[in-house]
Amino acid sequence: MKTELLNVNHLLKAAEIIRGGDLLGIPTETVYGLGADGLNSIAVGAIFQAKGRPQDNPLILHVWSADWLARYCEDIPESAYQLAEQFWPGPLTMVLKCRRRTPEELEELKTGPICSYTHFGPRVIPDVVTAGLDTVGMRCPAHSLCRHVIQMAQTPIAAPSGNTSGRPSPTTAQHMLEDMGGKIPAILDGGPCTVGVESTIIDLTCMPPRLLRPGGVTLEQLQAVLGKVAVDPAVTRQMAKGEQPRAPGMKYRHYAPKAPVVVVRGDPERGADYIRDHMSHTRWDGVICFEEFFPMLAQGKGPVLSLGPVSNKGEQARRLFDALRSMDETDVKRIWAQCPDDGGIGLAVANRLNKAAGFHIIEV
Repeated sequence: MKTELLNVNHLLKAAEIIRGGDLLGIPTETVYGLGADGLNSIAVGAIFQAKGRPQDNPLILHVWSADWLARYCEDIPESAYQLAEQFWPGPLTMVLKCRRRTPEELEELKTGPICSYTHFGPRVIPDVVTAGLDTVGMRCPAHSLCRHVIQMAQTPIAAPSGNTSGRPSPTTAQHMLEDMGGKIPAILDGGPCTVGVESTIIDLTCMPPRLLRPGGVTLEQLQAVLGKVAVDPAVTRQMAKGEQPRAPGMKYRHYAPKAPVVVVRGDPERGADYIRDHMSHTRWDGVICFEEFFPMLAQGKGPVLSLGPVSNKGEQARRLFDALRSMDETDVKRIWAQCPDDGGIGLAVANRLNKAAGFHIIEV
């Protein structure tokens, strides 16, 4: 199969791919996603096959607006609409209860036309999307091309990040082509992603609401709307064997390049000194560092990439996955990475780096 690169002039074709039950690489403001009709269980199953994704890792449904929530969810708290008013369209996913079909709807399914992909379970959302949970993650993306495709297809799009499972997420169409070329019919090129890390996931089925994954909407912004927000332990540690993930990105090693990553946290200057003193200074050691320390750390023979200035965490988020992917183009055997503090979107950057490193973290 040859994977075609589509652009803004091919939106109808992109929507037809989704409606036809095929897979589409789709741009969002966070990362590129591997999209399928979220109500077509066979199409969604193909996502897992293309990515090599574990079946117990739930997916996110991308919708046109908050008006679509009641179609697929029930017991929707008022806080969901408050968050949607503040942050949708945008990089925020809300975990809500899946809507169950009414007895009348179930009876109609039994007597209606049979479609090979129709989901006949009691919930409106197929179990393959939710990994068998009674909850589902809902997001309204901000990228204009993605929104047009959703609107034209008139179906929610299930779309995890468009990388081979475990690898760094793609933030350009070319990144996605590296992983999905030959596996899917097309990728819609919407340019570089403006956020650069996956969406924030907040669970609204519990009290207080629980942050499951940090992202483009910060913990501080959530607290300004919701008040108290609990932070799931999986944000800062590896999930234990047997734990059921309630959202994507919680359980498995993610975002990882081929070489092992060592994360260095703490005072940036001390961290740069630590890396300089402990790296091998051969071409086998690569470094991802803050802009200010690039000249000092670029004295060795290995590749050194800038994560952006210490003070600009938004830039660090945009550069992170590109830097990790760039290291795969070298022959390094180890990657040292400086890490921001947990304030603002720094929590998301730190979360992705820690997972890429398998939580191999050095505090300085």
